[in-house]
Amino acid sequence: MKTQEIANNLVQWCKEGNYDRCYQELYSNNIVSLEQEWAEHSRAEGMEAVAQKGKWWEETFEVHNVEVSEPIVAANWFSVRFNMDTTHRPSGQRTNSEEIAVYQVQNGKIVKEQFFYDKD
Repeated sequence: MKTQEIANNLVQWCKEGNYDRCYQELYSNNIVSLEQEWAEHSRAEGMEAVAQKGKWWEETFEVHNVEVSEPIVAANWFSVRFNMDTTHRPSGQRTNSEEIAVYQVQNGKIVKEQFFYDKD
């Protein structure tokens, strides 16, 4: 799969809330996922660690709405903007947040993702 096709699929499936399909079909088993250095789960390496990070996210946040931009593609990289309306389950605090996700593609799979956002 070419980078543009991977980017288009990721955006479409995220808009549909089909995140598992993204992981199953688009991600390398050796994926590296990076958050801001101060964030919980700031680095996850490998599909199992990324799955655990995803499970933590689902348990920690109630997602009310997600808006996903169209991808911007440059060679083996693409970026997507996410706007999220979430509630932090432990505190009950509802927040609207924005982040930019940057993805690296090699051999037809996403091998790295990194998320950029402000600390609340």
